Amino acid sequence: MHELFSINPGATEPIYRQLVEQMRRRIAGGQLRAGAEIPSVRELAEALAVNPMTVSKAFSLLEAEGLLERRRGLPMVVAQQHRRALSAAQRMALLRPALQRAAAEAHQLELPPEQALALFKTLLDEEPR
Repeated sequence: MHELFSINPGATEPIYRQLVEQMRRRIAGGQLRAGAEIPSVRELAEALAVNPMTVSKAFSLLEAEGLLERRRGLPMVVAQQHRRALSAAQRMALLRPALQRAAAEAHQLELPPEQALALFKTLLDEEPR
């Protein structure tokens, strides 16, 4: 489970936001299904070397969105309404903002589209699924 998350401490996006977005994508993509147990705040904080309050904040936001369910005395789980992955179109809609930011940065850096696309393909091939 811990390998599902990769935190970039130097990123402009806060760590709790990185966790929230990664969890959303893992649920939308079907890697985390309804009923899947989530590591405890302490476990995940230790594994990622982050403050437990950061993980707690992310989990609270995900619970408020209805993506996670808290169970008294038991680990949190992915909420029951998330039995299936989102459709390809819905997953593409989740990816679009990140690609829009990347496209804007490529334009600002005056990179030819072919080079930016080649880099994106390389990154897709390198990243674990």
